[in-house]
Amino acid sequence: MSKRPRRNHSAGFKAKVALAAVKGDRTVAEIAQQFEVHPTQVTDWRRQLLDRAVDVFGGAQVASEPPIDLKALHAKIGQLTLENDFLEGALTKAGLLSARK
Repeated sequence: MSKRPRRNHSAGFKAKVALAAVKGDRTVAEIAQQFEVHPTQVTDWRRQLLDRAVDVFGGAQVASEPPIDLKALHAKIGQLTLENDFLEGALTKAGLLSARK
C-alpha cells in the first residue's frame, strides 16, 4: 500500500472544512470523505476554529512589545564606537595590531 504524499492545505481550505464541521448537518466522516482529509484532521481544525473564534472579534489582545528607546540605543552605539576606536589606537601604539586603513 503506497502512502499519499504529504499535503499542505491553505488556511482558506482549513476554514472551509472547519466551518462545514461546525454546521453539524453532516458527520465528521462524511466531511472528511468529501474534502479527502482524515477525520481526525477535520476534528482538529474544527477545535482550532472554535478556540480562536474570539480572536476574530478582538477578544484576546496580544501583548505588544515595549516601545524601543531609539535615543538610548544610538547613545550606546556611539559609546561602543568610541571604545572600539580607543582600543584600536591603543593596540596599534603597543604594536599588537597593524595599522588598518
